[in-house]
Amino acid sequence: MDMCEESEYGQEQYRKQEASIFHRSVAWYVKITKKQVLYLSMLFTRRKFISLTSNGIVLPLMGPIHPFTSSESHGEIALTEEAIRLHREALVLDGHNDMPGNILDKGLNSIPGFSLNKAQPQLQTDIPRLRKGGVDAQVWVAYVAPEHMRTGGGMQAAIEQIELIHQLVNTHSDQLELATTSQAITDIARRSKIAALIGVEGGHAIENSLKNLEQYFDLGTRYMTLTHNESTDWADSSTDSPRHGGLSRFGEKVIRSMNEMGMLVDLSHSSDDTVRDAIRVSKAPVIASHSSVKAICPSKRNLSDDLIKGIAGTGGMVMVNFFPLFLHPDGAGLNQAYIDQTRELSSKNLSPEQFRAEMEAWRKQLPPMPQCYVGHLVDHIDHMIKLVGADHVGLGSDYDGITYGPVQMPDVSGFPYVTQDLMNRGYSTGDIKKILGKSFLRVLSEAEA
Repeated sequence: MDMCEESEYGQEQYRKQEASIFHRSVAWYVKITKKQVLYLSMLFTRRKFISLTSNGIVLPLMGPIHPFTSSESHGEIALTEEAIRLHREALVLDGHNDMPGNILDKGLNSIPGFSLNKAQPQLQTDIPRLRKGGVDAQVWVAYVAPEHMRTGGGMQAAIEQIELIHQLVNTHSDQLELATTSQAITDIARRSKIAALIGVEGGHAIENSLKNLEQYFDLGTRYMTLTHNESTDWADSSTDSPRHGGLSRFGEKVIRSMNEMGMLVDLSHSSDDTVRDAIRVSKAPVIASHSSVKAICPSKRNLSDDLIKGIAGTGGMVMVNFFPLFLHPDGAGLNQAYIDQTRELSSKNLSPEQFRAEMEAWRKQLPPMPQCYVGHLVDHIDHMIKLVGADHVGLGSDYDGITYGPVQMPDVSGFPYVTQDLMNRGYSTGDIKKILGKSFLRVLSEAEA
């Protein structure tokens, strides 16, 4: 089957699943009381609420919000040969994918014969689907859970994932090649391989040491996300109580050190004040590797127009996140429930293993999440382009760090639908190629200078 036929077959299965999701969610919704909403909203946890929502009680918990069903302005779109051709001509780069931690959490790397050349249904990423999605370059991140700030072992967790990325590149050398410069990304793509880049998600992974930051760079890391869902000892998170009013003095030193070595500063998850401080301190372009637009979906995780303009003012860019809770206008309330639960379980001082165990037990009680469409995603791209131009916009899917993506984009195979929707809206070939990857190449090149 060609790309169109394969996508249509996969999405038919996805539509059937989502129809079941919606009906079960409605059934839960009509049974729940306001008191239960308040109680249950305290029981969510962590970004890998992913595992929570795969059977998702989140929608009914939030009371009278509109379900993520069909929109009058959005629906499924058809892939055309013209869009497929343009997508293949472009250099397509995804700025954020959490596959390494997912592989380790599921123990997939210990399974004899494990290979990304084979279909990996437990993941949203494998090489056949990357190829189908036309992905030429992928940033894989070493995600370090905030619990490590209390239990220790944050750097060990990051190094383990970075080593796994290197191992995967080595064992799939006919398909993957490590890239540490913008030029290398282009060269690898010309060799018809997928360029593998490394990011670290969670500044607490440096364990308050600039030497550790240098070690990450030496291992190939080319961006670091300053925070995750909790404030660190030197930077405030968008989803936690402020501790520093943005960056501490040490946090400013981290930014300067990243500038000096050519590592991009990633502001996804950062508080508004942290973003402003980083923009002020940084002498190189800064990025938000997986963030969306607050004016459309008012999640604390998303960026205001002023912050998007500020990031663009450094020469940097915002890479849109594909998670429906950060895309759909009604997603913010659901995301807040997750944030509240993060704090609740964090207060129990659990180890990462205990954390996962409690979440898995909770997950089994939950009905699944609903859906949104490719158009909702492209609305965010469209908004940012009108605000700051295509030079400052890109894609940061967050696959394997999210429960599900928009309809027709359940995994890394779905990127051509973004190209199609952009074409449908009349964007030029030049602007589409910038959004798909050229803008990131420019930003990384400027950071290297």
